[in-house]
Amino acid sequence: MDIRQRFVDGNISRIREMRQRIGGWRWAALWLFAFSLLWNTVGAQIRYTIPEELKEGSIVGNIAKDLGFDVSDIAERKLRIASESNRQYFSVDSGKGDLVVNSRIDRETLCGQSASCLMPLQIVIENPLQMHKVEIEIQDINDNAPNFHNKDGVLKISELTAPGVRFNLEIAEDLDVGSNSLKSYSLSTNNFFRLNLKTVKNGRQIPELVLEKSLDREKQAVHKLILTALDGGNPVKSGTSLLQIIVQDFNDNEPKFDVAVYKASVLESAVIGSSVIKIKATDLDEGLNSEIQYLLAAHTPELVRNAFSVNAETGEITVIGKLDYEATTSYTFDVCAKDKGNPELEGQSSVQIDIIDENDNPPEIILTSLPSPVPENSTVGTVVALITVKDLDSGNNGKVELIVSPDLPFKLKPTFDSHYSLITDSLLDCEVHSEYNVEILAMDFGVPPLKTVKTVNVKVLDVNDNQPIFSQSSYNVYINENNLAGVSLFSVSAVDTDQDKNALLTYSVLDLSSNQVPASSYFYINSENGTIYSMSSFDYEKMKLISIVVQSRDHGSPSLSSNATVHVFILDRNDNAPVIIYPSTSMGSVTHQRMPRSAKAGHLVTKVTAVDADSGHNAWLFYRLAEATDASLFSVNLHTGEVRTKRAVSEHDDSSQRLVIEIKDNGEPIQSTTVTVDILIEDGFHEPISDYREKIIEPNKKSSKITLYLIISLASVSLFCLLTFFILLVKCARGSRRGSSCCIRRTNSEYKNPNRNLQIQLNTDGPIKYVEVLGGDMMSQSQSFGSYLSPMSEFSDLTLVKPSSTTNFTDTLNVLDASLPDSAWTFESQQVRKPRCKKLMCIHTLYYLYLTVIE
Repeated sequence: MDIRQRFVDGNISRIREMRQRIGGWRWAALWLFAFSLLWNTVGAQIRYTIPEELKEGSIVGNIAKDLGFDVSDIAERKLRIASESNRQYFSVDSGKGDLVVNSRIDRETLCGQSASCLMPLQIVIENPLQMHKVEIEIQDINDNAPNFHNKDGVLKISELTAPGVRFNLEIAEDLDVGSNSLKSYSLSTNNFFRLNLKTVKNGRQIPELVLEKSLDREKQAVHKLILTALDGGNPVKSGTSLLQIIVQDFNDNEPKFDVAVYKASVLESAVIGSSVIKIKATDLDEGLNSEIQYLLAAHTPELVRNAFSVNAETGEITVIGKLDYEATTSYTFDVCAKDKGNPELEGQSSVQIDIIDENDNPPEIILTSLPSPVPENSTVGTVVALITVKDLDSGNNGKVELIVSPDLPFKLKPTFDSHYSLITDSLLDCEVHSEYNVEILAMDFGVPPLKTVKTVNVKVLDVNDNQPIFSQSSYNVYINENNLAGVSLFSVSAVDTDQDKNALLTYSVLDLSSNQVPASSYFYINSENGTIYSMSSFDYEKMKLISIVVQSRDHGSPSLSSNATVHVFILDRNDNAPVIIYPSTSMGSVTHQRMPRSAKAGHLVTKVTAVDADSGHNAWLFYRLAEATDASLFSVNLHTGEVRTKRAVSEHDDSSQRLVIEIKDNGEPIQSTTVTVDILIEDGFHEPISDYREKIIEPNKKSSKITLYLIISLASVSLFCLLTFFILLVKCARGSRRGSSCCIRRTNSEYKNPNRNLQIQLNTDGPIKYVEVLGGDMMSQSQSFGSYLSPMSEFSDLTLVKPSSTTNFTDTLNVLDASLPDSAWTFESQQVRKPRCKKLMCIHTLYYLYLTVIE
């Protein structure tokens, strides 16, 4: 059905009620009004037309249907009216969707004499936030009759006045507009005067009294006439004024003004008493007939009389009321100059006073809708609030610019007219700012400019957009082997910059696919505070490093997480006793050695070699002679384990000597072991190796040459060692650029390969210098390669050991051939598979060879 037809049908009952109330003869006019009560749309704008003075509760139209909403949407989407007026003339029936009159509407009060009277409304509806503009056109009804300011007027006319002279009469005022406004005047029937209507430039009609016949004071001194003002309403309304004309005696010169129209301008801020302009008229008569007094014309509107006054003696026009450019931009009125003759004569002139606009009205910021909280992940351009701005000034004084602080992620987007949307200009972050106080500055273009500041509070809702962050990406934890299970080892912590449940964290240990044994079998973590506990005891000889991944996960939706690696280093304790490598005792508890009876002091009888499965200082070994058949015959080197004769063997010494040698480590508590060596002294036994300590002293004449040879040899060896070091270091550097790693440190240093857990430890703190190469995958059987050297060892022996199982270290040592003679004293291990390890071992060996040469 057509919207106009629905609207007319909906108002039939109201028209019938009005017909009964005002009488049947006016029903036709009301039917015409009903068809005029239609709305039309211009773009997205709706307009209704209603008459003024409608009763409260009268229906204007169904705003819900006209906007395309269901009645149920009114309450759910919170449809409401936002009017620029301080008074709410309309409301919305939430049950039916009708726009109804809320209070009495007087068109003359709202719009004055304006030809059209539009009342703008803003219809705001939420979810989503929208605004529709509605205009209510208030039509005038003929509810005001024309009215004369002076009900009784007096006009004095000289009897010598010639026919045809015109006299201005007081005009009537009608507050209605259009067809209901003032239309005509009429004059009561008489023989001397007629009525003429003069139209001025603004379209107003001024009644003039025209003298038709000459007056004779002696016949009739006073004439009484009735002036009637009629409007164009239906029915016609009228107002009357009684005009009393007094015929005066002769005064033949009326005052004359200098100009026909006086023009002036005044600021709207002019104070009361300010002078605007001075008018002047002259009279050629003499005496009282030439004395002039000034006054406003009889037909001057009340609006002018309230704003200006004329000094009767000087003709100065001054301000007597408050001026407002926004209410009236210009005043045009007539002034009179009247003499004091008999009869009195007057001259007239017009005055036009233009009001100069000043920037006296600051802009006004109106929040059409309150701002709602915005999620921090909202897209750029999300509408936060609707804003309307207005300025009562005109021209540049009424132009307004809205400014939002540039350092805030918001901007204003104009919609139409003076309406704006506050939208997001960039992404929001609740962790940086949970709310914003957006200051909106409205500034006009006047001189000086006026401004208004309004603060809009916008809250930002948190979403889970930040993952937990650990205080460190990796942690190092050191624990002693043989630790107690269930002991707290370490605490990790992470923070989440989100809020509420998005910042609540839970910790867990992840099992890596590369681990042969789940990490949860070794460690337990408190899910609330991140404290890590050991689930079992650790053995340094089996496992030196365990790396676990700890995960922190928040309770957001969706939840976010981050990981950190915890490296648990197992520290060695002295829990392994030294193990004898040579002489081998696999065939019995006693080892047998032979020596010639011709041995001299310092003769090397045998060498005891032992190793310790522990590391560091715990693996340093010391040898001593615990028991001996003849303690004066033999000695044991403290660091190398060499057994030598303290003196020459005599014929009286027993041919069978038993030695008990004790080997102790440097740990706490000290671990030790012993080995028994039976030495058989034989006559005629020839030593296969020479005693390097027994050197044949050359004559003194050759000592200088030997010294020279030694210096040259030392320099050559030193140069060779330096070149070797340089070449190997260059190769290591090139290998590191290809992804490998090579690192040697001098004192208590350690080399670590992160890919294979390879460690090279150099220790020169104690009397025993050694290098230890440790390798192997995490949680797998570790490998150990050790080189133990003594500064007192004249043979610079090198021993490499690679145990296949730390649980049975002796079985591996038994692979060495203990039957070799002293001249073939060599111990070899399985070949190291890593080329880098070979290079490091070569460097270390060359280094200690160099030290040996120097010694």
